[in-house]
Amino acid sequence: LQECILSGIMSVNGKKVLHMDRNSYYGGESASITPLEDLYKRFNLPGTPPESMGRGRDWNVDLIPKFLMANGQLVKMLLYTEVTRYLDFKVIEGSFVYKGGKIYKVPSTEAEALASSLMGLFEKRRFRKFLVYVANFDENDSRTLEGVDPKKTTMRDVYKKFDLGQDVIDFTGHALALYRTDDYLDQPCQETINRIKLYSESLARYGKSPYLYPLYGLGELPQGFARLSAIYGGTYMLNKPIEEIVIENGKVVGVKSEGEVARCKQLICDPSYVSDRVTKVGQVIRVICILSHPIKNTNDANSCQIIIPQNQVNRKSGTGCCPGALGVVTRGNGHLLPAPGDLWGLLGGDRDSSAGAPALPPLQIFISRTYDATTHFETTCDDIKDIYKRMMGSEFDFEEMKRKKNDIYGEEEQQ
Repeated sequence: LQECILSGIMSVNGKKVLHMDRNSYYGGESASITPLEDLYKRFNLPGTPPESMGRGRDWNVDLIPKFLMANGQLVKMLLYTEVTRYLDFKVIEGSFVYKGGKIYKVPSTEAEALASSLMGLFEKRRFRKFLVYVANFDENDSRTLEGVDPKKTTMRDVYKKFDLGQDVIDFTGHALALYRTDDYLDQPCQETINRIKLYSESLARYGKSPYLYPLYGLGELPQGFARLSAIYGGTYMLNKPIEEIVIENGKVVGVKSEGEVARCKQLICDPSYVSDRVTKVGQVIRVICILSHPIKNTNDANSCQIIIPQNQVNRKSGTGCCPGALGVVTRGNGHLLPAPGDLWGLLGGDRDSSAGAPALPPLQIFISRTYDATTHFETTCDDIKDIYKRMMGSEFDFEEMKRKKNDIYGEEEQQ
């Protein structure tokens, strides 16, 4: 996905782009597998899908399920480039949190906080005051800070200020701020408060939840940006084997494929193409579970996210999400999550999580990061902005992504 978005942006900016993929489908590790028969083949499942599962073509199963925050960076990228014209989205019906063996709706508004059974009456009042404080929080206006220093006061101290209990701290940190661990508690509060504001602002856009999801799976996203690149003169090749990255005098000069060399001045790739230049920083275990029924206590939601705070399963890390009507995915950093109640059946599957070592400027190879265990695309967008800055020598600017209205490609597309 990072490579597809960057190829789209570079094409809009007038760069000459050749995009090659060794796979027969768009998106690489973040692809959506369809039909269902291909999913069976990918995971070496015996036989074929039973008839009760319907037509194989009706299935799009994401290998790395994530959501889009409705007010987040990826949605801005889609809007600015107008890639939204190629995609249809749906709003995820709800976000839930796991506590004491049960699932509860995540309270993210004053009304929901007052109605939630997650908290007692007095806790609700304190949490409501906290949400109002966060909504009004402006680091440039001391009147809204109430004595809190955004760059020095820890989040633990902010929770103490509002006298919030451990259960409220758990779902605020993991289900609203969407942290994977509790390390954030002893860090300056500014980042956490901004995360909660993003959640609330995203929720305000559509009401049911702060999350959006492409109607036909996440594989639609890389296809959309690849099409954007093509509209502005970029060339995309699927099923294109990569034999060698050609380096001369300490600088990339091309890519060899099927005996030919495509010359280039800069190269963007994911870690699998340059395994000798990246460092493994962890491992994410992902599990895809296909259910024949809605999940209990979710009001029979067709789509939802379920967050499992680490304290609830006695783990150092871990979150979980249900990205679709019949899919449940649990994630953890290096730990397989225990099965809470009768929710999770377990199917195997894991992927390495590698971090691209920043390329030395003379080499001009820019390596994206593999996908972490977060349930949304904000860190993916941070990676895109980082690569852009290292390639272009300037800060990423959303305005630079806007379609150039006078471009011949843009005009032809609009006609």
